[in-house]
Amino acid sequence: METPVEIDSHGVELPPEVRGVLDEQVRALEARFGRITHCRVVVTGPSQRHRRGGLYDVRIHLALPGGKEVAVDHLNHGDERFADLRFAVDNAFKRARRQLEGEASRLQGEVKYHEPQPSGTIARIDHRGNFGFIAAADGREIYFHRNSVLGGNFDDLERGMHVTFAEEPGNKGDQASTVRVPGKQ
Repeated sequence: METPVEIDSHGVELPPEVRGVLDEQVRALEARFGRITHCRVVVTGPSQRHRRGGLYDVRIHLALPGGKEVAVDHLNHGDERFADLRFAVDNAFKRARRQLEGEASRLQGEVKYHEPQPSGTIARIDHRGNFGFIAAADGREIYFHRNSVLGGNFDDLERGMHVTFAEEPGNKGDQASTVRVPGKQ
């Protein structure tokens, strides 16, 4: 870390063992992610006000390279477990770890990629037989049943309409388990 860890407290005197736990938690974050340039931890003691009486508040602000920041600011003050200082500290650092994991993935380019949903056009439809076939982009014909059409729009389907679908293996080949007309539903 480029600067020393800042630990502040408001309304509570932090015992040396709690300060040690805070330092230990920060070192664990830095050892795991290694890209923290600055860390500030603020512990606010139990307030005598009606809405937050008896609960600790632990806030963490981390600075990362490139001007990125991670902040644990919003905590559940309706949870009575926050009356225990150690729980409040552990919970805040758990949230910081989750946020850092996401930020580290983005920095390393490990962002999830979702395959686009397959699409095609209605090749044939038999309204009396309650089924049809989709001409998929790869040239295959995919069977679908009336019950696979989302939103109950089977009767509105016509040959040549663009649809998206989810595919699954069927008894006689591939079939669409869901069929959706884009812009509807």
